[in-house]
Amino acid sequence: MIIRIGKHSLSFTQQDATNKQRPIVFEPYVAKSGVTMAVNLRESLKSNFVPAEIRSAQVLIDTPSVLVPIEQFEESEMEAIYNYTFPTKEEQRTILYNVLPNLKSVSLFAINKDLHGVLTDRFDEVQFILAIQPVWHHLHQRSFTGHRSKLYGYFHGKSLSIFSFQQNRFKFCNTFEASHTNDALYFLLYVWKQLRLEAEHDELHIVGDFPEQDELIKELKRYLQNAYIINPKADFLQAPATKVEGLPYDLMTLLVKGR
Repeated sequence: MIIRIGKHSLSFTQQDATNKQRPIVFEPYVAKSGVTMAVNLRESLKSNFVPAEIRSAQVLIDTPSVLVPIEQFEESEMEAIYNYTFPTKEEQRTILYNVLPNLKSVSLFAINKDLHGVLTDRFDEVQFILAIQPVWHHLHQRSFTGHRSKLYGYFHGKSLSIFSFQQNRFKFCNTFEASHTNDALYFLLYVWKQLRLEAEHDELHIVGDFPEQDELIKELKRYLQNAYIINPKADFLQAPATKVEGLPYDLMTLLVKGR
């Protein structure tokens, strides 16, 4: 069972290779407003989304993260680093981490303590994954094709994550609030300029859930020669996950390429 948890979203996904008609079962859960995500998850687990015999889960969490160079990572320091970067007095949270060996980094992220408790009470084994991690892994591999430097923009929720790689490390990585085309255009071009990328030579690729993608690409091409939208169906060679309506790109990437 794969459970994806966003700020205001919750879904359940299972794979069944023996079911030719529906090899991937994707069930979004309509979260109730006015109650915490922990309460929503507890209620959803009482439904038929998760059969009682399933005792392990992968949990994708769409949440802010901090990257630490792997050679500087100390588990004893991760809470202090994360809390300094994202301070809060309102929420009790558990700090987690994923090691990214191919990028020589460790990603720190958090989950609400009540939410963490609901998951560990229900399942015997829980693997927590930062939702954007499969996207980083896949697009890092894509970055080696050709000789041009590449900048990536990934839309998820109302956020835009922008990142670039240099060999086996992040060259840049940050996330911005971007609900409108003008916001996204500003951040993408600002980072492009900051990295001193070449408008006639280098490439910008965007992917994810953004309703104004065509308008954004039109505006980007006023300034950049090589701006593209990644088409998951073409990128993943029509894999079954690309045919599931509403499947978030990070979850799709996890199903097709792994974490």
